[in-house]
Amino acid sequence: MTTPGPDAEGPTPPVGVIGGVGPLATAYFLQRVVQLTHAERDQDHVDLVVLNHATIPDRTDFVLGRSTDDPGPVLARDAQRLEAFGVRFLVMPCNTAHYFTQQVLDVVTVPFVSIVDVTVAAARDRVPGLTRVGLLATAGTVASGVYDDAFAAHGIDVVVPEADDQDRVNAVIYDQVKAGRPADPDALRQVAGRLVERGAGVVVLGCTELSVAAVDHGLLDEPPFLDSMDELVRATITHAGHRVR
Repeated sequence: MTTPGPDAEGPTPPVGVIGGVGPLATAYFLQRVVQLTHAERDQDHVDLVVLNHATIPDRTDFVLGRSTDDPGPVLARDAQRLEAFGVRFLVMPCNTAHYFTQQVLDVVTVPFVSIVDVTVAAARDRVPGLTRVGLLATAGTVASGVYDDAFAAHGIDVVVPEADDQDRVNAVIYDQVKAGRPADPDALRQVAGRLVERGAGVVVLGCTELSVAAVDHGLLDEPPFLDSMDELVRATITHAGHRVR
């Protein structure tokens, strides 16, 4: 992750948001940026340009080999479109899509702030000496290994739910949040509890649809949850030169 520096002069360029993955998660990301920015008036908020590209091919289906429709080139083109608009840096409020980060980095020169990197940093800050984290995410994110690799670089192991519990997590993501139905926070609490029993010092909500459920049901205030979207929101605000409320 490269941190943008302040502009020496002239208006500050906006933040570019590669969105639509998924649409509701993008809407919640924008809402949280507004809510968490220390602002007294409209002009104190972060300027953003959002490309809410909902028809990007399914990330999990591609990662798991259920589809040959590659989202990577689509995400890369969206990044180029945002760069051409003149954004200061890019963010992408979707964890599974970070499997395709290198394809984005290959075609742009503006910095990219990674949801994975900022979440790993937050987990390490929360629990000094952390050795094991739990991960609640899509099957695609789990299979991609993006969190495993990032945490392993710091000597931290990732534990994921057993098959039945992963099915419960998938149901919250796909059958509830993505489908516009009420989420079951108790299912997430129960699965997280079993990860804690297996030694997880922190349980990462590594899917922005789970972040939606977390905001709606107050999970952000419950240990051991650490929400990836919340960390990206905070990083977006500070990297844009604003203060977190």
